[in-house]
Amino acid sequence: MLKGCYLLLILLSLTKGDIYGQDSILVFHTLDSARLLPGDTNKVNWLIDKGKAMSHYFDKHKAENPFFQEAIATSQHLRYFRGLFSVYNELGISKRNKSEYILASEYHEKAVKYAEEAKDDLMLAIALNNTGVDYRRQEKLEKAFGYHFRALQLAEKVNDVRNICVAINSIGNIQLSSEKYDDAIAHFNKALLLERENKNSLGAAINLGNIGYAYQGLGKLDLAIEYYKKSLAVNQVLNNSMGLAICYNALGDAYKEKKDYASALEYLHKALAVNSKVDDKVHEAESYLSIGKLWSLQGKHEEARKNIQASINLSQLWRFKLMLKDAYKALAADYKANGEFEKSLEAMDKSLLYKDSLLDETSAQALAQTQAIYEVDRKDNQIKLLEHDKQLGELRTKRNVVYIISLAGFLLMLTVGGFFYIRHRDLETKKRTLQLELRSLRAQMNPHFIFNSLSSIHRFIWSNNQEEASDYLTKFSRLMRMILDNTQYTFISLNKELESLRLYLDLEKLRCNNIFDYEITVSEEINEEEAMIPPMIIQPYVENAIWHGLVHKSGKGLLEINVSLKGRVLTCIVTDNGIGRKKAVEIKEKKGQTHRSMGMKVTEGRIDLIRKINNTKEANVNITDLEDEAGTATGTEVRLVLPVEFIF
Repeated sequence: MLKGCYLLLILLSLTKGDIYGQDSILVFHTLDSARLLPGDTNKVNWLIDKGKAMSHYFDKHKAENPFFQEAIATSQHLRYFRGLFSVYNELGISKRNKSEYILASEYHEKAVKYAEEAKDDLMLAIALNNTGVDYRRQEKLEKAFGYHFRALQLAEKVNDVRNICVAINSIGNIQLSSEKYDDAIAHFNKALLLERENKNSLGAAINLGNIGYAYQGLGKLDLAIEYYKKSLAVNQVLNNSMGLAICYNALGDAYKEKKDYASALEYLHKALAVNSKVDDKVHEAESYLSIGKLWSLQGKHEEARKNIQASINLSQLWRFKLMLKDAYKALAADYKANGEFEKSLEAMDKSLLYKDSLLDETSAQALAQTQAIYEVDRKDNQIKLLEHDKQLGELRTKRNVVYIISLAGFLLMLTVGGFFYIRHRDLETKKRTLQLELRSLRAQMNPHFIFNSLSSIHRFIWSNNQEEASDYLTKFSRLMRMILDNTQYTFISLNKELESLRLYLDLEKLRCNNIFDYEITVSEEINEEEAMIPPMIIQPYVENAIWHGLVHKSGKGLLEINVSLKGRVLTCIVTDNGIGRKKAVEIKEKKGQTHRSMGMKVTEGRIDLIRKINNTKEANVNITDLEDEAGTATGTEVRLVLPVEFIF
């Protein structure tokens, strides 16, 4: 039942238009075949193989790969950690190939987790290396180094040369990016030796080129040229067009730095000739641009502009925005060098236009990937919930069998005990129903809070500069991770709840241009790490205080949060010096906003369920309008009372 329901779910995720294509018919026929397979590890491996073979189809249609999703569901049911590692590793590689590095690192970290569960050092080394590459592409070099170093230790432990070489080469590239050229050369030489011992010519060519880059960074141009030529010789034997283009471009750059313009031009023209055989035309556009810059350095402006324009034409055809930004910048520099300042300014304006477009795309992609991470976690939780329900049904069936057998031998005892059992079962069922309702309400808080925050980020990006927006997005990503982690549990420690609350308040302060301050006070008798409360229970009242009280206040606002404990009852008082509820309602009515806050509505429902589950009247919320002696509103006080759990 679980497999059929989930397979139906993933089939519906494909667009209707796909159904009528020949490829779609093949895909659905293959998916139907999956239903006939027994739910074992062989099925998982078959699904992964089919997912790889048909990945181009789903990439083309921008749809999720249902073979991988079914493999995840089956692997979780079987607790087949090797299968989960393989799926998430493949998903990470797929996302990285599409430059979605944030999502790639998310998937590869899951692969790391399941490789650790499987206790397989080789799988773990592969996952760690892949995660390191993802973070290196995000320019998080310190984090990348940590993953590659762990991968190197494990690969050496199991004597896996392939992963040893990947880890050493990656560490060398990190040091190259950090301008630690001597350390980089040492690592590239070590990787080169291993690649030669294992007769991996392509790996040797890559490391030879990397050594050249490091020597060029040190200013040792002759040595750099020597290694570029060694790499070139290997690529010529391999007839590797991409490798040849990279080497020719590197040689052209090195000779340009030596001011040997004739040799530089010779190699750049060779790169241009080879690039015509490479499918990715960005390298051809890069070669034209490099030749144009070289002519410009020699004062031959007509030739320079001819080649730069060729780069622009190719980049416009293929929409290479980064290349267009650099090409127009080079064109502006050439016009300026020739004294044509008006044309130079016009070209620079176009360069800046593409730069702004790239920044907008980067921000939008980061937002999309952050939201996608939430969807990934949500679907994983959905699969686990379906599996949990199935196991619960099996347990109930076994328990009922035991009861029926027991009835035959102990009729009298069960007649008396049955009364207490039925009563206990009803209470447990009611409690379990309430807990599921509570879990559902907690799940509603996630999309409500996330979509509100995404809307805030959108407005913030459009109204602030890119650097501030990037800082805001980083903090938001951290908050999202905390929210997704915390809301998996019925109770979390008070310090985790307050930590996420502080981060949320910092983001709101930043978005509201610091129109308010806040203070969080916790009684000394409370051990924040041992006291446990429901997650995301305080945040809606804090949000309400900010957006209905403090935002409309003239002058500096103040939000105070006081937490105290008496016995097993925790009291949280949220006080603001805003405009008061009456004035806030008037403002909402003027704007035509009459609906209640979803966050407040859901939280009230959660508190009501907590009261029922714990069979207590102590869980409640009281809201008081604050006034001065003249009866003028001076703010609002929310008193939140909750039963508290303790770890010990």
